[in-house]
Amino acid sequence: MGEEFSYLAMNNVKEIAYRDCNLKFVVPNWINRFRVETFATKETETLDWIDTFEKNTVFWDIGANVGLYSCYAAKQFNCKVYAFEPSIFNLELLGRNISINQLVDKVVMIPIPLTEKLLESKLGLSTTKYGGSQSTFHQKYTYDGSELIKKFDYTTIGISVDQAVNLLQIPQPDYIKLDVDGIEHLILKGARNVLNKTKSLLVEVDEKFTTQKQSVSEYLISAGFKLVYKKHSKLFDSTKYDSVFNQIWNKN
Repeated sequence: MGEEFSYLAMNNVKEIAYRDCNLKFVVPNWINRFRVETFATKETETLDWIDTFEKNTVFWDIGANVGLYSCYAAKQFNCKVYAFEPSIFNLELLGRNISINQLVDKVVMIPIPLTEKLLESKLGLSTTKYGGSQSTFHQKYTYDGSELIKKFDYTTIGISVDQAVNLLQIPQPDYIKLDVDGIEHLILKGARNVLNKTKSLLVEVDEKFTTQKQSVSEYLISAGFKLVYKKHSKLFDSTKYDSVFNQIWNKN
């Protein structure tokens, strides 16, 4: 019975249409159902930013989760997408979503966490549910700088953005989305060479996490970026996420 239920859950697919782009996503639980049902409302600023992409460019989705934005960018703008997602619980859904949208040749899955340098360490996860978020690599804090309440962890290898290009020969990105719930500033610290050639970047920042906020600004300004705007959905107003914003940075 359990095996049959698991099979049915992983084959439960929801279809959506957004700006003439038809997408399909696996929805085995409430988390993924919520993500798909709020596709057009939860992060409108992310979709608006992706809609500025030039066609046939390279997009790095760092913290891809189950691939909603990876699939949209690949299908709508024919981007070559590199989807970085280290969670073993999200990788299966990411792979399934890429496959059912017929994007196997356009979206590359990279199950390696990014950080400031090459090292072996633990990836700590706050949940084992498919489609979950709030994990951290080589640190003990989560998106707001508070201690991560860890439910599961395992040891893996992390690399920097610059090493991903130099050692793994992953193409230089034109656009980067960075949403990893806490160590965004450390990832940017290890991305100085790549940032010099990147056109635009979206990064999630909790403004109450002072170290993160200040470091993100420092690294991006030094790479020639200018903050264009920041935004979050009204869904986050008066919640614990009300100080979390997606910041969009472009080259001066």
